[in-house]
Amino acid sequence: MSSLEQPANIKLCVLLEKSPSETLEKLKKAYGNDAMKNTAVYEWHKRFREGRTNIEEVTRTGRPSSSIADENAERVREIVHNGQTH
Repeated sequence: MSSLEQPANIKLCVLLEKSPSETLEKLKKAYGNDAMKNTAVYEWHKRFREGRTNIEEVTRTGRPSSSIADENAERVREIVHNGQTH
């Protein structure tokens, strides 16, 4: 299954005027445990309902969230190691 298959199917459901819950139900029936999570389905449904036509995920700018998490973890280690409270 391609990563664009489910967004394409969500787009089709929007064009067929299916509700977000109907769309989610159809994806779960078609893909089982591989279906997108509820929040992702509702978000894609909303995007298409608001006029989005592109089924590809938008590339985000900036650092990946994992790099920020790594920096935070390192800062916590420094604080614990140095015994700082502030």
